[in-house]
Amino acid sequence: MSPEPSPADHPGMPVFPADAAGITTGTAPALSPDEQRLRELGYTQELARSMSGFSNFAVSFSIVSILSGCLTLYGFGLNTGGPAMITWGWPVVGLMTLCVALAMAEICSSYPTAGGLYYWAAKLAPSRGPAWAWFTGWFNFLGQVAVTAGVDYGAATFANALLEMQFGFAATPGHTVTVFAVILLVHGLLNTRGVRLVALFNNVSVWWHLAGVTVIVGALVLVPSHHASASFALTKFVNNTGFHSSFYVAMLGLLLAQYTLTGYDASAHMTEETQDAARSGPRGIVNSVLVSLVAGWILLLGLTFAIQDYDGALTSSTGVPPAQIFIDAIGDTGAKLLLLIVIGAQFFCGMASVTANSRMIYAFSRDGALPGSRLWHRINPRTQTPTSAVWLAAGGAFLLGLPALWNSTAYAAVTSVSVIGLYIAYVIPVFLRLRQGDAFARGPWHLGRWSRPVGLVAVGWTALIAVLFMLPTVSPVTAVSFNYTPVAVAVVLGFAGVWWLVSARHWFTGPKVHGTPEELAAAEAELEIR
Repeated sequence: MSPEPSPADHPGMPVFPADAAGITTGTAPALSPDEQRLRELGYTQELARSMSGFSNFAVSFSIVSILSGCLTLYGFGLNTGGPAMITWGWPVVGLMTLCVALAMAEICSSYPTAGGLYYWAAKLAPSRGPAWAWFTGWFNFLGQVAVTAGVDYGAATFANALLEMQFGFAATPGHTVTVFAVILLVHGLLNTRGVRLVALFNNVSVWWHLAGVTVIVGALVLVPSHHASASFALTKFVNNTGFHSSFYVAMLGLLLAQYTLTGYDASAHMTEETQDAARSGPRGIVNSVLVSLVAGWILLLGLTFAIQDYDGALTSSTGVPPAQIFIDAIGDTGAKLLLLIVIGAQFFCGMASVTANSRMIYAFSRDGALPGSRLWHRINPRTQTPTSAVWLAAGGAFLLGLPALWNSTAYAAVTSVSVIGLYIAYVIPVFLRLRQGDAFARGPWHLGRWSRPVGLVAVGWTALIAVLFMLPTVSPVTAVSFNYTPVAVAVVLGFAGVWWLVSARHWFTGPKVHGTPEELAAAEAELEIR
């Protein structure tokens, strides 16, 4: 790790006189290093900076949520590659994802703002910075909304399975969408209460996930009298997709792992609310992937070795294969308890996802890039949270998950949309940083000589999965099984592209500087009074 940069490394940062005791004097209020860096980047400290480094990590870890992604797509994995791809796809995807996370973390250290990816793109582009920022922001917006939809719809499917087991509330698409709407509503309400409550939920979420994995794996190892063989769990390949190419099916099976290992950009979006942001943000990004990589593999192995009836899990009336695996392995009562653990983790995950999504919307709107930006950028003066942005995040997620009423592959499509949207947004700044080479101004957290090879792997992997997850997942392709991922991506990209060509290119200049140092100081003083 290299020495930290001095203030001289960041020209343009306002400097105010200090007395002999080192106390800032003059009309400007004393600034913390985080506030100084944010002001240098052109923004006022509007959001409450009350999150610790652990809380920042907890947001990303909660959104990655191995108990959400691994289990909600487990049935997809059973049909698309089976145990072999579930077991070995995870570490392969995990290592590639870690490269993306490391490359992003280095940039986050240099630019710790809520805008995150699109702000980075604007600052790293040697030319046409506004265009890079515009499209990065729109891909990020698409991915964030899709992640929220995927997480909360997954929570709804598991909640509906539990409701069917306990109360006979049938797991129909209509019932699941109703539960989905209720969960989004609750997440929206909780996110309007302030960042301290959100941070508390996320801190609890970390331990809930880790303890939950321990309990679930422990129960599945200790209780059943029979376990699957090693050859079954490690080598059995299953193809129930209708396609003839095993390689193609194996590649599609990577979606389970890749969808789970998304959302860690949340640590970047929360940096304006995090202490020691230039270090805490990067650590949050990387550590959330590392911890998830280890704990997720343990979870998948424990679940796969516990399978008693492969076909029975796929045809369960609950529509949730992990629930049937729990039932077969440890009985109804134990299965219900494990489902409660999973649903709790998914609830925490969705909560954090709405939080991160709203901050991205807030930041993008702060620079005028979304329709109705004045509304979405509005801050609640009492809670210092972007309340309108919270409801846009929840409402957009509901609309994206609504096709599940008539499309049997809608959930896989939502997860694909989230992967493509987020990873393209992740890798555009990485690509631009590679183009800068040694001209890139490093922050206090960086990769040193490993920056270029890690960045190249990140760009190459993202190019592969961006194409892969737009392809059909079931054959033959019908109106019911159609993968609408390309349609969703095309609609959002088309809207952003047309708006850019017709209007935005004339006025969107990228992230805006919101005033002179004196104006920013006055705005911060007013917020302190509030």
